[in-house]
Amino acid sequence: MQDDTNRIIELRRQKVAALREQGINPYPTTVAVTHTAQQVQDTYGDKTAEELEAGTETVTIAGRVKAIRDFGSAIFIDLYDRTGKIQALAAKKLLGAEKHKFFKKMADVGDFFAFTGKLMKTRTGELTVAADEMHLLGKSVRPLPEKFHGLTDLETRYRQRYADLIMNPDVVNVFRTRSEIVRLIRVFFQERDFLEVETPMMQPLAGGATARPFNTHHNTLDMDLFLRIAPELYLKRLIVGGLDKVFEINRNFRNEGISIQHNPEFTMLEFYWAYANYEQLMELTEELFCFLAESVFGKLSFEYQDETINFARPWKRLKMADAVLEHTDLTADDLSDPERLANYCKQHEIELIGKPGPGKMLTEIFDESVESKLVQPTFIYHYPTEVSPLARRNDENPEVVDRFELFIYGREIGNAFNELADPEDQRGRFVAQVEAKKAGDDEAHDYDADYIRALEYGLPPTAGEGIGIDRLVMLFTNQASIRDVILFPLLRKEQS
Repeated sequence: MQDDTNRIIELRRQKVAALREQGINPYPTTVAVTHTAQQVQDTYGDKTAEELEAGTETVTIAGRVKAIRDFGSAIFIDLYDRTGKIQALAAKKLLGAEKHKFFKKMADVGDFFAFTGKLMKTRTGELTVAADEMHLLGKSVRPLPEKFHGLTDLETRYRQRYADLIMNPDVVNVFRTRSEIVRLIRVFFQERDFLEVETPMMQPLAGGATARPFNTHHNTLDMDLFLRIAPELYLKRLIVGGLDKVFEINRNFRNEGISIQHNPEFTMLEFYWAYANYEQLMELTEELFCFLAESVFGKLSFEYQDETINFARPWKRLKMADAVLEHTDLTADDLSDPERLANYCKQHEIELIGKPGPGKMLTEIFDESVESKLVQPTFIYHYPTEVSPLARRNDENPEVVDRFELFIYGREIGNAFNELADPEDQRGRFVAQVEAKKAGDDEAHDYDADYIRALEYGLPPTAGEGIGIDRLVMLFTNQASIRDVILFPLLRKEQS
């Protein structure tokens, strides 16, 4: 197979050399394109063959050749642009003998061509550009993968996404849907008077989430920096500054494992709303997801993998402790006993790092034993204070915070809470995080003195939320792996 590919590449390189010898640039500048394939279909698709023949208008289309059917003096070409397919006819009587011969001799599947001519319909009723002018716009040296067998290996598809997009229209549709979802998110928040902002991707301290960061270094300033794990602390600084409703669609970087749910570089939506609380964010989240579902599907229910997901409101809401009681054999007494929690973790091979308190152990049990069972949209709230260093304590129970996470199909999709505005409380929690880091927790926060200073100026009551765009797109495009919704996912180095 590789020998055949090398032979084809060599033959095509010879064609490139021959073109240059004739004074023809195989990679010229473009021509004036008048229509896309879809525009041709939309404008002329309903016309009869007789109406097209009587017309005088010509069109110029351009795209990649994906099929050539040579019937001697008539050659039919399938031409693809970003909008789809259009057929072109290279007929000797219309193009002339010289150009017709040129196409037969020099054109290959994979080349880019432009065709100009009147429109016609074939005997089978297919709309076709009958070309009287033709331009080679780009010579393909490497043959395209075979349509049905040449690009099925997942790693090859991820490494050579360009070829994946050429050969697999379903993949193109996934990323068109992704783009539309991001556009709709912007519409949703802008219509609600949120201001879109940008915050630093290189930060002197890693903060805003519990995660291991990537390290980098600025040479001129001789300064160590981190790629951001979250924009949270900068966005809340903007709330301090008086920008009461902000959102950012941002790139985050976390130096963690790779799986079907995790990529070290990923996209998040984060938004902050002054004078709101986390319960209002539950309502806003339901509104957002229903808006997206109705825009993409035209309805609130859709298929994902082996389940029907239903966004009909209201969504289920459960305290974390109650969710653990519902889905495990632990009792309410067990949840208040650190020794019993530790024994449960040991029995179920749940790894514990350092010296976790009961809140951390409860969270680990939830992650391992409950999360995967939350298929329909479910808000889990009242997270332990121990695992929520940036969230406001609950007024009635300071051992938990006013925080929720949204789960769909057993995956965390969003994380939100009432923001901690008390600088003294925040200072104490930063200190606890520093101690946790010293004890071996690489995901613990650093102490951010400037953020404490910002809080000392005063943060109004605020609620904020982060939603994973990649997981959201997985859900809306029925993709099982995060790699299928990221154009260029991170992979190991290719073996030579």
